[in-house]
Amino acid sequence: MRGIVRLPVAIVTAFLLTLSVSAQEAAAPPVALTLKRAIELALQNSQDIQVARIQASIADHAAMINKAQFLPNVYAGSGAGYTYGIPETPGGRAPALFNVTYTEQVFNEPLRGQGKEQQEQARAQKTLLEDARNSVIARTASAYLELVKVRHSADLLKKEQESAEKILGVVQQRAGEGFELPVEVTRAQLTRAQVAQRLLQLQGREDDLEIFLRNQCGLAREQQIEVTAEDLPGAAEQEGANLIALAMQNNTEVRLAQSDVQAKQFRLTGEKRGYWPTLELVSVYSLLAKFNNYAQYFNHFQRNNYNLGIQAQFPVFSPSTKANVALAQINLMASKASLANKQNQVSADVRRMTRHVRESDAGKEVARLELQLVQQDLAQLQARFEEGKISVQEIEKVRLNENEKWMALLDATFQRQQAQLDLLKTAGQLDTVLQ
Repeated sequence: MRGIVRLPVAIVTAFLLTLSVSAQEAAAPPVALTLKRAIELALQNSQDIQVARIQASIADHAAMINKAQFLPNVYAGSGAGYTYGIPETPGGRAPALFNVTYTEQVFNEPLRGQGKEQQEQARAQKTLLEDARNSVIARTASAYLELVKVRHSADLLKKEQESAEKILGVVQQRAGEGFELPVEVTRAQLTRAQVAQRLLQLQGREDDLEIFLRNQCGLAREQQIEVTAEDLPGAAEQEGANLIALAMQNNTEVRLAQSDVQAKQFRLTGEKRGYWPTLELVSVYSLLAKFNNYAQYFNHFQRNNYNLGIQAQFPVFSPSTKANVALAQINLMASKASLANKQNQVSADVRRMTRHVRESDAGKEVARLELQLVQQDLAQLQARFEEGKISVQEIEKVRLNENEKWMALLDATFQRQQAQLDLLKTAGQLDTVLQ
């Protein structure tokens, strides 16, 4: 009976502990993020950066494969077998109980060219790692700035919803008294429904952005996030005149194309030197056995044998070398053409994005002046409303318009910030400005 009584008690205790933990998680204070802190957390927790770092490590190890042939390589082996006739193995060497082989490439230009090509490709992989970091910075900054805009817009829409409710109430009252047509009631209801629809859309977008930022920053699933309105640092405004030159030096795609040209040049140089002789340092030690019938076929049998020397090969007629040179030349030409196209494309992108930033500046200024004009009109109408010269319906309509202009200014500000982020990323200046 005691065991039977203890079981429900244990279950209840576990249930209460679960509720306690859930309550603590739900009561966890929200985390306040600045733009800089959000980027720092995203860089620390990004899976994309971890994958890019692993790929860079793989490329480094792959580049060591050819390089290792120019280092001392020692192999040891052992075996035994039956011999009938002249003793030999499939590789052409004498059968041995034990053998040690030492090899080291001394001069092999085609192989050296392939090694330099792989080393350049490994350096290109580090450029891709930098690109992954820049992409994380851009996505995090864009999501942070948009979340600020969405929350501010949602607050404005809530005020707009209150104004729409007041307008609908006044119109319904006047329609009941016969001073308004039914179509005006429908129009006011439509306005209220449209505001409610836009508010729901903003709340959904806010939820998506919060989930994205939590994942990027490594926060708990239900952790609330507080953000503050920020603009991009002033350095983003000071990079204008020389952005194309900076892009030619720092743009990821241009750097990758330049690295590819350099790698193909290394390969071509090595293949052209394939007409030169190759030298390899070799050494072999063998321990032979009498049961392989060496005494029957050789005048003198010696168990311990050691050989050391340099193996040289001189290409007298090598069609494969000519084919390799031709292929390397074509690959180099293709890489140079790709680099030229990429430079032209990036230059055009920087010019286009610079114009887009200026257009966004102009759009933001227009939105600011429109808001200022509506606010001035609202101040005049507020004075007339207090004097009883205009109705609640009229002043609430102007307040609706003010909220719309506020939201237009928020949209214009975010579009300008997004244009700046795109331009800085293309010019390779994103990490400089935001870190």
